[in-house]
Amino acid sequence: MKNIAEIIKRENLLELTQNDLNALKNSNKYYYQSGDAKIYINSIYKKNDILYFIAKQDAKKSLVLMSDKKIASDFNEPIVNEENISLQEVGLSFENYLKLSKLFPFIIPISLRDKKTTIGCGDRLGLATAGHIRAAKKYDIYPVLAQQSMRELNFTKRTYKDVVADTAFLVFQEGFEKGYGADGDHLKTISDIDIALDANMPMITLDLSEVMNAKAAEWSNEQINLEFKKLDGTEKKRLLDTYSDKSFLEDKSVHITLDEAKKCTVMYKKALDFAKEVDGHLRNKRGDHYDLEISIDETTTPTLPEHHLYIIKELNYRGVTVNSLAPRFIGEFQKAIDYIGDKQEFEKQFKIHCMIAGENGGYKISVHSGSDKFAVYPVIGKYTALKLHLKTAGTSWLEAVRCIAIKNPSFYRKLHKKAFYHYDEATKYYHITADISKIKNIDDVKDDELKDYLDKDESRQLIHITYGGLLNDPEIRSDFFRILDENEDFHYELLEKHIGKHIELLGCKKIR
Repeated sequence: MKNIAEIIKRENLLELTQNDLNALKNSNKYYYQSGDAKIYINSIYKKNDILYFIAKQDAKKSLVLMSDKKIASDFNEPIVNEENISLQEVGLSFENYLKLSKLFPFIIPISLRDKKTTIGCGDRLGLATAGHIRAAKKYDIYPVLAQQSMRELNFTKRTYKDVVADTAFLVFQEGFEKGYGADGDHLKTISDIDIALDANMPMITLDLSEVMNAKAAEWSNEQINLEFKKLDGTEKKRLLDTYSDKSFLEDKSVHITLDEAKKCTVMYKKALDFAKEVDGHLRNKRGDHYDLEISIDETTTPTLPEHHLYIIKELNYRGVTVNSLAPRFIGEFQKAIDYIGDKQEFEKQFKIHCMIAGENGGYKISVHSGSDKFAVYPVIGKYTALKLHLKTAGTSWLEAVRCIAIKNPSFYRKLHKKAFYHYDEATKYYHITADISKIKNIDDVKDDELKDYLDKDESRQLIHITYGGLLNDPEIRSDFFRILDENEDFHYELLEKHIGKHIELLGCKKIR
């Protein structure tokens, strides 16, 4: 830690007052450097005569405690005394995150239930949070910085505790005290939900796709009637009295027929009962400090407004605390590319979905696979009045790949070719319509044109869905992370610009 100590001495950091630190953090300078060592300026905090900060040396980040007095801390790592300075270098583990959070609670993810505009920033690498923060802090929004599904965890060989720890230490690195969320994304079982809760994740996106009876959408009325008759007589009467041949919303634009009321019941009753069970489980675990998102977007057909209305009314009847709800919208919300479909029809139906939310509790409309849907962001911002949750994930992975394409073209060529090798396996898990045969042979492309691959739908989707295979490929993984580390500043710049574009097009208000 010789170079770190040199920075401390050179900048007189041990002598800084709180006012000095506040001024330093407003200087728009992100780090001090000496040789290969960095101290991240926004991470410098002083408490009880101990200086805390994130440092990097030899491509390794750690939390450092330093003082000209004797250090007493709860961290287990050894304390070194040199030249009247005590120093403790602490690893960025989940256990150390818990200890640091007792001193600096702002690194703990919080419920964003009462926040109007939230954006999910999935980070599959554990490296992107700083770029996400630098974009988000410019706007009147709250980011969900830790967001992963079980599928993503399996592909990246990470755990929820890894995800939260990686995020929390980057929050500390950036000195981001505003508050952020953490989302156990697309979870389907209480056992999986508990894994996310044990990692301090307050947001749960409950995926009902495997509990709902989606096949009933194609059943005959005779089949629906047979299933509906199995219900208790009192329950049947309540449902028909509530929905059968009724019109809803202020403009009466949603009408549910007798047959549709029965179909909705057969399709969704089991799933809605499960949502009530999960909501009760979350309340028992976290009191009121949780965000429950209901996901019904993982289906093969768009969510009809009649079905959306039925679902939320039944959730309200069951007393479920719905923070946000994700329908499947008309058109194609495919991974990493812009909206595919009739934008006028999308606007017409999206408006109705927003009216349903507004008249039934005012929960947020959630837009899944929301990355890069630039063509419809103005419509989304308009009809939600920015009371929404936008979920992004793979787009940040693509910005990491863009960083590599620009800074290390030869390695990008290798990664690009490897993506074709992993493509068939990836299509078992992700639905895309890209025709990858249209992708130009990379051997015919100049180095300075490689980044343009990341602006074409076919190559964006190729690289997007093959992240699992690429990150676990022994010929890719270590060099991939090394190159990103060597170009950390540029990686952050790309993320800040790209995520900022998403936020800007939604119409979010800039605050700085």
